[in-house]
Amino acid sequence: MNAATPIQRLHEHRLWANHNLRQACQSLTEEQLHQPHEIGQGTLWKTLCHMYAAEYVWLEALEGTVETLAPGDVAGKLPGNQEGEDRAQSLPQLYERWDQLDERWKAYLAKLTPEKLSEMIYKKSTSSFKGMMLGAMAMDVLLHVATHAHYTTAQAINMLRHADVEKLPESMLISLARSQSLG
Repeated sequence: MNAATPIQRLHEHRLWANHNLRQACQSLTEEQLHQPHEIGQGTLWKTLCHMYAAEYVWLEALEGTVETLAPGDVAGKLPGNQEGEDRAQSLPQLYERWDQLDERWKAYLAKLTPEKLSEMIYKKSTSSFKGMMLGAMAMDVLLHVATHAHYTTAQAINMLRHADVEKLPESMLISLARSQSLG
C-alpha cells in the first residue's frame, strides 16, 4: 500500500455514500426537498447543491484552476455568465452534472500517486478568506473534500430523518466494506 491508497479509499467511500444519499433523495417531494431545517445549508436541496459545488471547485483546483465556481454558483459570477444562470433547476439536472463530475473525480483519483500528494494546490478563496489566494498540499485538499462530504452527508441524513424518510441511506465506510466483501 502506498500513501495514495487510503486517500483513494476515502474517495471511493465518498462517491458511494453520495450515490446512496442521492438515491434516497430521488423519491422526495418538492416540499420535502425544500423543507427548512436548522442544520447544514438549511434544506436538502441547498445541501445537495453545496456538496456538488464543493466537489466541483476542489477538483478544479486540484487540476490547476485557481479561480472557479460551480456553474451557476450565486456566490459570484463566472466569466460571461450571469449569476445563477447555469444553476441546476431540478434533481435530475443536478444528478446528471454530478455523475459527470464523479467520472472526472474517478479519472483524477486513478492517476493519484504518492508524489502528487505533496504538490501545492492554490485556490482563490470564496469563503472565510474571500479573494485571497491560498495554498495547501494536495493531500490536505483531498482529505478536506472527503471529510466535508462525510460531514455534510450526516447533516443530509438527519434532514431525511426529520422529513420522515423511513429508509435512510447507508453512509458508513464499514457498510461499504461489508457490502464489497459479500460480493
